[in-house]
Amino acid sequence: MKKLLALAFLALPTLAAKPEDPVPRPRLVVGIVVDQMRYDYIYRYWSKYPAGGFRRLLGEGFSYESCHYNYVPTYTGPGHASVYTGTTPAVHGIIGNNWWVREEGRETYVTEDKTVQAVGGTAAAGQMSPRYMLSTTITDELRLATNFQAKTIGVSMKDRGSILPAGHSATAAYWYDGTNGAFISSTFYQPTLPDWVTKFNAAGHAAEYLAKPWNTLLPIAGYTESSADDVPWEAAFKGESKPVFPHDLPVLSAGAPASVQPVLKNSGDGKNPQPPTQNLDLIRSTPFGNSLTTDFALETLRQEQMGQRGITDFLALSYSSTDYVGHQFGPNSIEAEDTYLRLDRELARLFEALDKQVGRGQTLVFLTADHAAAHAVGFSQAHRLPGGGVGPSVIRDSVQRALTRQYGAGQWVLSYENQQVYLNRPLLKKKNIDLGKAQQDVAAALLTLPGVTQALTALDLQRAHWSEGLGMYQENGFYAPRSGDVLTVLAPGWLEAYAYPVVKGTTHGSAGAYDTHVPLLFWGWGVKHGESSAAVHTIDIAPTIAQFLHIQEPSGCSGVPLREVLGR
Repeated sequence: MKKLLALAFLALPTLAAKPEDPVPRPRLVVGIVVDQMRYDYIYRYWSKYPAGGFRRLLGEGFSYESCHYNYVPTYTGPGHASVYTGTTPAVHGIIGNNWWVREEGRETYVTEDKTVQAVGGTAAAGQMSPRYMLSTTITDELRLATNFQAKTIGVSMKDRGSILPAGHSATAAYWYDGTNGAFISSTFYQPTLPDWVTKFNAAGHAAEYLAKPWNTLLPIAGYTESSADDVPWEAAFKGESKPVFPHDLPVLSAGAPASVQPVLKNSGDGKNPQPPTQNLDLIRSTPFGNSLTTDFALETLRQEQMGQRGITDFLALSYSSTDYVGHQFGPNSIEAEDTYLRLDRELARLFEALDKQVGRGQTLVFLTADHAAAHAVGFSQAHRLPGGGVGPSVIRDSVQRALTRQYGAGQWVLSYENQQVYLNRPLLKKKNIDLGKAQQDVAAALLTLPGVTQALTALDLQRAHWSEGLGMYQENGFYAPRSGDVLTVLAPGWLEAYAYPVVKGTTHGSAGAYDTHVPLLFWGWGVKHGESSAAVHTIDIAPTIAQFLHIQEPSGCSGVPLREVLGR
């Protein structure tokens, strides 16, 4: 009997020997985040967009017309982290671009990491990593799913726009150092720059872009979607008398700013310190910063052979110059319009390169923004729209004076950051003042200030739960070990103005739709043409990409896959 069973077993088909079909995936994923892009920019400038950029995305891809952020503050660091982790600051821990570190008694920067060294640039620009981000990213999960064979690379002018999307296990992340006009990295990723990056930097592309004036792409009389060229709420470049075209970039960049320290001619060799002779950082505040970003992204794709290696790769690309231009000139400026018309051409250049290198329809692309922006206060006031400006230092000092009157002399307020008051908890404990009472006293003081409509204490926030409304935005943006003691809510259209009381340009950070409503477009591999008016959130992007790739969503993910674009 045993012999017959053995013979029968040998006669069974060897199913394991049959090769399995590969998991269907695109050759490449490209995530595009446009810094400070309002949703309405797509349609405001629609008549001036040619066929290859935004028109191609909408004409061939899928658009979510009601995509919002669901937390505050709406800043660059939290925005990029939320898109790629699929969750909010309450989980991934990136609560702002800066925050107060109570344990160390100092402010920190979102990607600061003094344990690593700069690679290719200055220490101030290069000592960076994603160490503060508590969740994995969708890029991390692709690396995990492919046993770290997939390449995931971040590219941006801003360090935080490159580092946070690229993730903890990234192949590389590159960002711009304005002191030497180079794309740099840190030893968190690699000990030296690849030869191709060094060669790219040596070509001096930033200086070439700054060698000619910034004039409008089209005849300026046709920029009818924007305000006049010379209005009081726009900020001129240093060295200009008025914020008007043409902006003479060769003259404006001719001398290095005093704040720029000497850099090494050959970074890392310890020899030949050379002071910069040109303000190469100026390119950030022009549309040519986006052009330089595209140049470097295309070189990254070519040199790393992304999408051509038989395995899915991921390029995390962030365009930052839109944010610098927006802050300086505001969303209704000719400068902002010209920057988006030029960005549209950069997208067309990118898509054409993807078609040629990876193959038409073989790349999965999404495009969104890390936040949007409010109208400039001066613009709103000129058109009788609600809005105003408050100075963070004014708020901080007002609260400090109120507590001094109540509790006596002492440094009661350590910091005011991200619309949050950080109290001196050791001093409160020393004076036997209850933390909850102090928070309530701060909230009462805040509500006496112009533009402040709500003040929520951290203790009250942790004792309750909101599924909608302003409370939800505050709760989703709150991470107790890093957040402040009292959270401030400003009236619609009111901005934190660091140049208070003179308000030029604009900013962002609120729960207003003007800050939270951003575009969300999918295009390419597996994406059918269509649109949806369903209310969705940016945290839904990462789990949707995970579904496309058949991989695990990020470790802290709280978003949900978007069924319409998945065809389900």
